[in-house]
Amino acid sequence: MKKLNVILVFNKDENKILMCKREKEPYKGKFNLVGGKVEKNEDELHAAYRELQEETGITNNDIKLIHVMNFQYEMTDMELEVYAGKLNKDVKLIEEINKLFWIDKNENFFDMNKFAGEGNIGHMIQQTELYKDKLFNK
Repeated sequence: MKKLNVILVFNKDENKILMCKREKEPYKGKFNLVGGKVEKNEDELHAAYRELQEETGITNNDIKLIHVMNFQYEMTDMELEVYAGKLNKDVKLIEEINKLFWIDKNENFFDMNKFAGEGNIGHMIQQTELYKDKLFNK
């Protein structure tokens, strides 16, 4: 089974979410969460931190990631792991391929004309918001 991850990165004030604008298909031109592939035999949490650092320059010293949920896609034999975290300080972002943007967390992330994932990003954000006190140790 192919494994991928996406990472919900909140700024330290928890009012913005880091997203990239896709440069290639699928979802070319739409906003998406950062993330990528989990390599064979790679620890899933390590893969999330690795992808986050590769795509944004954010390291495990800047954020603590928590595994929030998984999506299992039986028809394509793929699993998507969702992680979330809040930055503990301001960071200078380093773009790998896709341009990075801070998007207000009150945006309509279910807007499929603007955001990738058929509404899944909206669902991920809503779930994270429901449990953010627990996730971010408040």
